[in-house]
Amino acid sequence: MTVETRVLLGAVTDRPLDLAAHEAAVADRRAGAVVSFQGVVRDHDHGRAVTSLEYEGHPTAEAVLREVAAEIAADPAVHAVAVSHRIGPLEIGDVALVAAVSTAHRAAAFAACARLVDEVKARLPIWKRQVFDDGTEEWVNCP
Repeated sequence: MTVETRVLLGAVTDRPLDLAAHEAAVADRRAGAVVSFQGVVRDHDHGRAVTSLEYEGHPTAEAVLREVAAEIAADPAVHAVAVSHRIGPLEIGDVALVAAVSTAHRAAAFAACARLVDEVKARLPIWKRQVFDDGTEEWVNCP
C-alpha cells in the first residue's frame, strides 16, 4: 500500500499564524515524530533594539512557499509538511514563520524541519523592514 506525503501549503498571510493548527495538519498514524518551529519577532538585531517590523512579500511568495514545501515533502522519510509565513506589520513577540513536519522517527523530523525552515528563509521573496528604538529603520533580505 502506498501512502502519499501530504503537504499543507499553509499561506503567505497577514493573519496571525497558529502553530497548533500546523501540527494538527501533519498528524499521521505512521508518524512517531512531529517537529515544529516558530520564528518569533525578537526585540533586538545585531546589538540594536528593535521596536517593530514589517514583512513585504512578492506576488510569487506563496508559489515559492509551495515549491519549497513540495521539495521537503518529496523526501521518502517525510509523511506531512505544513508551513506558513506572515506579511504585514508585526510586533515584538508575534510569530512570523510556522513550520511543522511529521516522520516516523525524531532525527528525520528534526532534519526535515530544519531543511524546510532554512529553504524558506533562503528562497522566499519576503523582505523585512526593521524599526529600531532610535527611529531608524533598515530593510533586510532585499534584492
